[in-house]
Amino acid sequence: MPAKRSFAIARSLGATAMLGAAMGLAGPVSASDDDAPTRVTVAVTETIAGHNPHADSVSLMNGIWCKVYGCLVTYDFETGTFDSYMLESWGLKDPEEPTVWALEIKDGLMRHNGEQLVAADIAHSIDRIANDPNSRQTQNVRQVVEVRVIDELNLEVVTDQPMVTLPTFMQNWIVTSKALYDEYGPEVADREHPHGIGPYRLVDLSIGNHLVLEKVPDHPRAHPDNPDEVMLRIMPEPEQRVTALMNGEVQVAQFIPPQLVQRVDQASHLDIAWVDAMEIMFLAMNPETPPWDDVRARQAVAHAVNRDALVRALLGGQATILNGPAGPGVVGYDPDMPTFYEYDPEKARSLLEEAGLVGVEIDYYATVGRYIADRQISEAIVPMLEEVGFKVNFNTPEWSTLWADVQDGGVPFYYMGRGSVVDPSAALSQYFETGASPRIAYSNPELDELFRLERAEFDPDQRNTLLREVFTVIAEDAPAHFLWRHRMAWGVSKDIAYAPRPDARLEAWDIFVR
Repeated sequence: MPAKRSFAIARSLGATAMLGAAMGLAGPVSASDDDAPTRVTVAVTETIAGHNPHADSVSLMNGIWCKVYGCLVTYDFETGTFDSYMLESWGLKDPEEPTVWALEIKDGLMRHNGEQLVAADIAHSIDRIANDPNSRQTQNVRQVVEVRVIDELNLEVVTDQPMVTLPTFMQNWIVTSKALYDEYGPEVADREHPHGIGPYRLVDLSIGNHLVLEKVPDHPRAHPDNPDEVMLRIMPEPEQRVTALMNGEVQVAQFIPPQLVQRVDQASHLDIAWVDAMEIMFLAMNPETPPWDDVRARQAVAHAVNRDALVRALLGGQATILNGPAGPGVVGYDPDMPTFYEYDPEKARSLLEEAGLVGVEIDYYATVGRYIADRQISEAIVPMLEEVGFKVNFNTPEWSTLWADVQDGGVPFYYMGRGSVVDPSAALSQYFETGASPRIAYSNPELDELFRLERAEFDPDQRNTLLREVFTVIAEDAPAHFLWRHRMAWGVSKDIAYAPRPDARLEAWDIFVR
């Protein structure tokens, strides 16, 4: 087994030094000390909502909370299946009754405080996901109508319709303790008693700054060479992340932009780890807000944006153009699906002329530092839109502000991504099914029925056919214009081995200290 190394976690920061002392780590540790705790710091672009694990709705933080509290299942990209260290089994109770799922918990699973995981915890967590006023995960339990606790290790989940996609939602069911919630209330339980059954425990969290996890050594998903401590540091600026990586201040840096890849790749102590992201990038248009209530305005946007030029000039070719809401590797993807929108500014202008919308004023919102070259991409999109007849007011609020506003609804036109799109049903339902979320506020009865049918179809071929109909309706009606999927570059120290996941979740058990 390789000798363990120690990584200094921004030791110039007094707060980190104090944290190390509080954890019993006696100051800087020599790399030659094989018994010293191993520590890895990761520079990320995400926000951290707070101690409430249900208040986050981004892929990276969902994954982090699953590492602390435990989530029911995990998707394995190598096998294309779900697995679980929490459940002994899960599936339909009876094929003749396709709305009732039976879940059996593995016996003897203990939280970090020694409390046993029981079925009542899962029932409590589903209820909290649905009803906690701060929950951003309600879409993950929207079809659950009843949870029946059979005994300490068994429960049944009843849905309002057949749901072949239920495991996709279950991977986001973060399981907190009912006993701790009942004893302390949600705020105190989350902040002072974040005891889960995951392979890492939470030891420090500073909103807007950092989060620190400590490995549970005897956990079945904790390998001896996984780092003993993982710190996430929020660094929205790419130069900041790369500089910290070059200096050894962090050992992993998320989302290296194309113009900085060569700098990292040429450093003798660093590697670039590539992954084809499953996150779909799109322009969202809220049909409740004029002019987006007119399909011709939405289609004009789709024809106005030169995606190929943007990928070449600003993404260094590191992206795959999307023809609709699904790409290669996604359930239901059809490589022969017709092209819906070619770059055609004349067509875009004619659509606006036909609708009487030439010169219409629109508010366009874009992220800065959340996605690769996001501001530069949006700055290039603005003149494309203005060329065909839109008058654009360009807005770049802080990511945390924009993300909160999008989740609450009412942002009329924005550039964003939706991660973890493997089985596309959950992701597309979240944005395009009536009442699923206010993020776009789109409603189409024909599409609602297709969602209902594909979720209820357990035959893969029949379901793929229905999903392709879903893709076609969304693409043609254009409540969003789908742009591309990034080929993501992560910067990684040669002192560790790390293969990033396509769904952008950070799994500490995927990090190995050399």
